[in-house]
Amino acid sequence: MSQKLVPGKLVIATHNKGKLREIQALLAPYGMTCLSAGELGLAEPAETGTTFVENALIKAHAAAQAAGLPALADDSGLCVAALGGAPGVYTADWAEAAPFEDGPGRDWYMAMGKVEGKLAELGPDTARDAWFACVLAIAWPDGSSATYEGRAAGSLTWPPRGTLGFGYDPVFVPLGDTRTFAELDPAEKHAISHRADAFAKLVAEQFAG
Repeated sequence: MSQKLVPGKLVIATHNKGKLREIQALLAPYGMTCLSAGELGLAEPAETGTTFVENALIKAHAAAQAAGLPALADDSGLCVAALGGAPGVYTADWAEAAPFEDGPGRDWYMAMGKVEGKLAELGPDTARDAWFACVLAIAWPDGSSATYEGRAAGSLTWPPRGTLGFGYDPVFVPLGDTRTFAELDPAEKHAISHRADAFAKLVAEQFAG
């Protein structure tokens, strides 16, 4: 790899405030000043990849080029074993709701219901194993990049429980716990999440030594 992050400005290539908060909290100890793509007014590139890695790199490179700064992008999603890994890279698309005056909105309760409905169609004995996958991609303005992959295993529950998370968190119970991600204190979730797993690998390479 040609470069490493140094303390300073880093663009977080997201318009998702919940995701931004998690990444900011994880980066806080490393002297990074996080600026979101949203607050910089950067356009969201079309996520045309078919894998989390491809989409994370698309977003990171677009932000790095537009801002002239290193950029960190996250592409993550819920993967349900019984649904062949769906919604996967289309996790956010399953939450697309009718457009509002300020653009299309996302209805995560609808998305959770869609997953539950598809599992119900498969029958009451269908396994509910699932995992959250995360890829963190760093890109620099010179075109170099690095990626880190993480995972959090668990199962799905219904109805949704908890108010602390975002996305599909209210229906995801991490392995070894009985609470959903949305019932965990943010610090607890950060310690075991798919994003934390990917971030630990990023830190080991980018900030160690």
